[in-house]
Formats: sequence, C-alpha cells, structure tokens
Amino acid sequence: MAKILISPSRYVQGSGEMKKLGTYAAGYGKKALILISQGGYKRIGDLIEKSFDGVECEPEFDYFNGECSRTEINRLSALMKEKGCDMVIGVGGGKIFDTAKAVAFYNGTPVVICPTIASTDAPCSALSVIYTDGGVFEEYLFLPANPNLVMMDTDIIAKSPVRLTVAGMGDALATYFEARACKQSGAVSCAGGKTTGAAMALAELCFNTLMEEGVKAKTALEAGACTEAVDKIIEANTLLSGIGFESAGLAGAHAIHNGMTVLEECHDMYHGEKVAFGTIAQLVLENVPLEELEEVIEFCIEVGLPVTWEQLGAKDITDDQIMEVAKAACAETDTLHNMPFEVTPETTFAALKAADAYGRYYLE
Repeated sequence: MAKILISPSRYVQGSGEMKKLGTYAAGYGKKALILISQGGYKRIGDLIEKSFDGVECEPEFDYFNGECSRTEINRLSALMKEKGCDMVIGVGGGKIFDTAKAVAFYNGTPVVICPTIASTDAPCSALSVIYTDGGVFEEYLFLPANPNLVMMDTDIIAKSPVRLTVAGMGDALATYFEARACKQSGAVSCAGGKTTGAAMALAELCFNTLMEEGVKAKTALEAGACTEAVDKIIEANTLLSGIGFESAGLAGAHAIHNGMTVLEECHDMYHGEKVAFGTIAQLVLENVPLEELEEVIEFCIEVGLPVTWEQLGAKDITDDQIMEVAKAACAETDTLHNMPFEVTPETTFAALKAADAYGRYYLE
C-alpha cells in the first residue's frame, strides 16, 4: 500500500487576516454561505461583512444550530440551493468546520475554514465527525479533499477564552502518540495510505512544540498577550496536529474520546479535554515508560487539562459506566483497533481506571 500525505490547499496564519476574508473568498466563488454562531456574528460579523466590500463575492450568513448532525447538514444543503450559493465558509469552532465541510462536499463546492479559536485540529482535515442531534458520536465522514483554504487570524484567536486554546493543546497532545501507534501497527491512516516520514516528523514537532511552548503560551494568553509562543501553539494545535493526525493516523486517544460521548456527565467538556484524558489512557494501554507517562500527565496538570474523571465532570462515575465507555471505544469501526496489539473492552476499562488513579496521584 502507498504512503499518502494530504493537507489543505492553502494555510494562512497571521494578524488581521479576517479583514481579507472577502478577497480570499472571491477566488473561490460568487456567493458564499457563511456558517457562524450567533455569538460569533455579534463579535466579528461587521468585520466579515466589511471584508466583502468592493469584491465580486456576496456573503449570505446563517447561524449554526449547534451540532454537526445529519439534520443540520441537510438543512444547510437545502439553504445553499435556495440562496444560490457556490461556496461555503465556516467561521468559529470545530463543529462548524465539520458541518461546513460536509455541506460543501454534498453540494460540490469549495470550502473555506476560518477558526476563531484554536481548540481542535479539525480545520485542516478532509474529515467531518458526525454526531446525533443529541451530541452522541455517530460516524466519521471521510471527504475526498481537504479545505481549499484554512485562514487563522491570530488576533481573534488570542482574544478567545484561554480554556479553548488549552483544549486545542489536549487534542494536539494525542497526535504524536496516535501516529506512533499507527506506524507500529501498519494501520491505514485517515488519508487512505501508510504513514509518511513527513507526517511523523510533523506529529513529533507538534508534541515538542507543546512541551516547549504550551505553558508559556497559556501564561501569555492569560495576560492578554499574543506572543511568539502563542503563535507557535496556534500552528501546533491546527496545522501540525491536523496534518499529523490525518496523514499518520488515529488510534486509542480519539476512540476513547468517542467512547466518552456516551457519558452525559462529560458533555460540557471540550473535545480536546476529553482527548487529553484519552491520551493518558492510551499510554497506560501501551504501558509506556514512567518518564513518558509522567511528562504527559504533568503537562496536562500544568496547563489545566483534565487528568481524572472528577475533572471531566464525572465525579461519581461507576464501574458500569466506565465499562460502557470502554465498550463504545472498542466499537468495531473505531480507531482503537489501530493500536499495535489487541485491545478489548476489559483492557480499555482497566486503562481508564488506572489513568484516573494516576491523575489523582500526580495531583496530590
């Protein structure tokens, strides 16, 4: 099987880039459906509208309903046809991106992704994660192409809640470890091939950037400063993690995240926060050296990522609930089976129990 690496056609990251959105959009179509939250529109709607002044592309705004579900995708696809839009722009966070990408796919149009946060590695991928209307993981929708453009305005992202960027670090934290597992097992990546050396190098750079810049970036963001460390973390959370996970592969951490969606207690936690705990559980499954496990847990504690069930909102979780998570994570179609050894609900249950125990130990 061939090695494959895929990526967005164009990635732009810098200060004030949202002011150029209309100019960028005009290169892809004449009328853009802009999917945005109501809060997002209140914050930057005027800025986006102004960016379309004097360009040959018309914006058509619509508010996101809150879940990347088949219901929402179908609603927006009908709206695309009704309004005569020939491209989609997703502005906001991960579920908006996934919805925009799916709508563009089903309508055969270009898609531009404009994150206002750096909370996941979703922006760059040729993938949409589909949930039920109630927020339970349903399926991965693999797309034939990555976004035409991913545009990161660092000024806007630096003003977002610090917790969101930290959650992005949690999502990015899994990238190298899942890539390593997939390389060891020979698993097929999300790109449809074997892992390239380039993807592994980006995944490892992603991890090293988190370790070197993560605490500095969080501290700077809490002070309201967009520093070089913040810029590097935005790139790690988005581009390095995005290409790394997609072209090297997903394994235990994200499957465990998907299993955790069955717990209503965890629904208020961000994707990356759950992935961070899933990363610790994956490392327990692998029985990695103590030094590696300590480095990851201590990093999570230092930047504020959850390391226990209690921190995930499930203070009174039972063994039966943990087993339900383990069973869901071990679904036949999920990526836990990309690990380089057999994984069962029983071994996953044990890893989840131990991950929580280790988290409590290091918090003391």
